[in-house]
Amino acid sequence: QVQLVESGGGLVQPGGSLRLSCAASGRTFSSFAMGWFRQAPGKEREFVAAISRSGGNTYYGDSVKGRFFISRDNAKNTVYLQMNRLKPEDTAVYYCAADQALSVYYCAIVAREYDYWGQGTQVTVSS
Repeated sequence: QVQLVESGGGLVQPGGSLRLSCAASGRTFSSFAMGWFRQAPGKEREFVAAISRSGGNTYYGDSVKGRFFISRDNAKNTVYLQMNRLKPEDTAVYYCAADQALSVYYCAIVAREYDYWGQGTQVTVSS
């Protein structure tokens, strides 16, 4: 079992930046590939970014490539999502997820592969 707690969401103007954090507890953090997903009202959950257990591999959804950056600190049991040049369409609840991947290089981009989820943090991009 692993518990995930997101933080760092809030209201930001278009073009601004936010950094989300997801703190994990309960299991060895380095055993998990980590991902961020988001869900806007009336829309399906969308893949945002993922990072492998080692941190050596990352993947991004097309809508955030070049603007968002995922990283992890295994010593702090934390994964981050740096969000730059935010747009109103980035408004959503952002979820952190953990996948007990066997490979240190693998990271999933589909939600059903993730085993554990946080409660989410709201990000609102508006002027």
